[in-house]
Amino acid sequence: MSVAEDLAPTGVLRASINLGNPVLARGTPDDPAGVTVDLAREIAARLDLPVELVCFDAARKSFEAMKDGRADLCFLAIEPAREAEVAFTEPYVVIEGVFAVQVNSPITAVAEVDRPGVRIGVKQGSAYDLYLTRTLRHATLVRGDEGVDVFREQELDVAAGIREPMTAFVAANDDVRLLGDRFMEIRQAVGTTRSRRPETVRFLSDTVAELRDNGFVARSLGR
Repeated sequence: MSVAEDLAPTGVLRASINLGNPVLARGTPDDPAGVTVDLAREIAARLDLPVELVCFDAARKSFEAMKDGRADLCFLAIEPAREAEVAFTEPYVVIEGVFAVQVNSPITAVAEVDRPGVRIGVKQGSAYDLYLTRTLRHATLVRGDEGVDVFREQELDVAAGIREPMTAFVAANDDVRLLGDRFMEIRQAVGTTRSRRPETVRFLSDTVAELRDNGFVARSLGR
């Protein structure tokens, strides 16, 4: 069995795209763009396969599509909670998770967030939701469709998110501020189900490493 047959048994490479992460994908389900779209198309081209972009608005939905057999590839952050189902490549990019608080909040540093009574708004099923679920000892997570929305709606103490959109959120709202340091590094990788052959996973890993190292990923992110 070839890599193409193993990875895309339907004859079409179905790539699960998370439009909920604007650093990696944007646009509409009918016209998506971004580095994950470029990677999916490049991997399909190398296998001489047509590509179908299956778009979602949240990482958890993209993960579920991968797990349920509705997609052959996913583009997600490497997290232990996902690795039982997904074989990941090395990261093609590392982005940062950061916190925002009200301007008048007594919280001034990342180390002060994990305390009793502190409530943190997160996007349900996101990489930072999984990470904080695993690492927090005292603070409470409040999940919603968007971390900043539930932060506003329920007047929470902290909002968690990715640095770029969180920076834009703070710039547009003068009553909130960022805590400068990151609370985590989010390692974004390509994944497929663990049922795929080792040769198939190795092809994906080698391809992603090449595209990261030869500037393909950087050029795509720049666009």
